[in-house]
Parts: sequence; structure tokens; C-alpha cells
Amino acid sequence: MQDQQQPTAPARPVIFGEVLFDHLPDGRAVLGGAPFNVAWHLQGLGLRPLLVSRIGDDAQGEQVLATMQAWGMDTVGVQRDPQRPTGAVQVTLENGIPGFHILPDQAYDHIDPAEATRVCLAAPAPHLLYHGTLAVRSKTSKDALTGLRALGLPAFIDVNLRSPWWERQQVLGLLRGARWLKLSGDELDALGDEREALSTKAHVMRARYGLDLLVVTEGEAGAQVFTPHGRCTQAAVPAEPLADTIGAGDAFSAVCLLGIIRGWPITDTVARAAELAARICMRPGATHADPGLYADLLTRWAA
Repeated sequence: MQDQQQPTAPARPVIFGEVLFDHLPDGRAVLGGAPFNVAWHLQGLGLRPLLVSRIGDDAQGEQVLATMQAWGMDTVGVQRDPQRPTGAVQVTLENGIPGFHILPDQAYDHIDPAEATRVCLAAPAPHLLYHGTLAVRSKTSKDALTGLRALGLPAFIDVNLRSPWWERQQVLGLLRGARWLKLSGDELDALGDEREALSTKAHVMRARYGLDLLVVTEGEAGAQVFTPHGRCTQAAVPAEPLADTIGAGDAFSAVCLLGIIRGWPITDTVARAAELAARICMRPGATHADPGLYADLLTRWAA
């Protein structure tokens, strides 16, 4: 990461995947989805992400567009689906730890491949492609992602295994040709040889797929980072008071992307990623419309 140069044109990360509402136990419906959350944070951090997704032609879809526009986000990549609803997830919380019941056949399962490619080609200075693994549960959105991957943008994969919506070989297939990877310790166990130590599994996976960076997040234990040059660790930043951990990993991913684009040293990047993740955990939900939150962090990081 530290060897990359700042691009001369303003970099636009392309963010592909689901937009949905998390329906929380207290009755609130909170806009989210890992790609949406990442795009939201990148906008707050001073970039202009291109979010490629699909929402329903319904009241929830209108709310998505209105919320994005109020935050200054570009909505040109968000498709409308006249038949299927805006995505929804039922969230449960146990000691602040979320569980997810993801509904099938949502609008984000049907991202139109031709339109996704057209919008990406029309975007000025696309710099990299971020995507997760949930949206590829359907053939249509999988084909859309395949088309975007074929454009040759370097890919950052954020693994999000949500049962029963994933298959091991399919997820491993996505790693071929990727450049950066983030996943949790549990997800590494699911994709690697669980008999091996975490560091061994991570080193093997990084080398097997030729990754420049592999980040393993471990909640309160922090994160471990693996590169061709070795391993480093990052302690978790305390979140006091803790509201919930919804979206902490997405905040971490967003700062990793920012670090890649800005050419930050890896140690600075993961320390800053842990800091934003902690800030998100101190408030309910995954995103917050507070420009001051991001401005404060950017000022301190610049110093």
C-alpha cells in the first residue's frame, strides 16, 4: 500500500452490491447493507464513490435515494426494479452482537449487468472496485459483477458469509484475480483449513491468490494484516460507551480503501480503520449523517 502513488485525477471507488434496510429489534428500520455502508463512509471521508446497486420502485427505494442525495452521494448507479422490493434484513441483537435473517429475491439480487457496466465506463477516473459476497447469491447480480470485474479495475473483496446464502467454492472463485481481501476470523475458518492456526491459514490464502493485502478482523481482539512482506497486528480501539457493533467491519473496510487510494502506510491505515470502527460502535446503527465525525478524524490523521 505504501508504494502506491496518489492518482492525478480524483479517484472514484466503484462500490458494488446490496442496499437494504436493517429492521432492528426496537422497531427501527435502518438503511444499510455492507456496500452501501462502505460507500457512505467514503463519501464522509472526502471521496465520491460510485455505488452500483438496485432498489425497488417503492417507498423504501425513494428513501434510499433521498438519503443518498442528502449526504451528497451520486445515485446514478442505483437502478430501480419495478417488480421486486428494496432489500430487507431482520436483525437480532445478543449482547450487542448482531444476527441477520436476509430475505430472498430482493431488488439487489437483480442488478442489470449491461447497465452496471455502462455506468462504470461512463464514470470519470474509476480507481478500484469494491464488492462483497452476498449479492452474488443470484445469477443476475453475479453476471453484473463479472462484467465489472472484466473491466480490469483492481478488486477489493469484503467477505460477508451469511447462511444460507453462500457456497465455499463460489466465494473462493471470487478471490482469483483480486488484489485485496478483508474477512473475519470466523470467515477465514470457513474458507480455509480449520485445523491450521489463523496466521498459517491467512499466509496460505494470501500467497495462493497473490493478494497484496489480507486483513483478518477479530472483533475485540483487533485485526491481523498479512502482506507479501509479513504480518502486523492492530489492537481494537475501545468503543465507550458501546451501542452495538452493526457496521463496524464496513467502517474498517472503508478506511482500508481510503488508505489504498491515498497511499498510506499499512500500519497507519489499519490504526485509522480501527478508530472509525470504534466511533461507529459508539452510536446505534451502521451509518451516521454527521460530517463532523469524519472531519474530526481526517484533521487528526492529516496531522
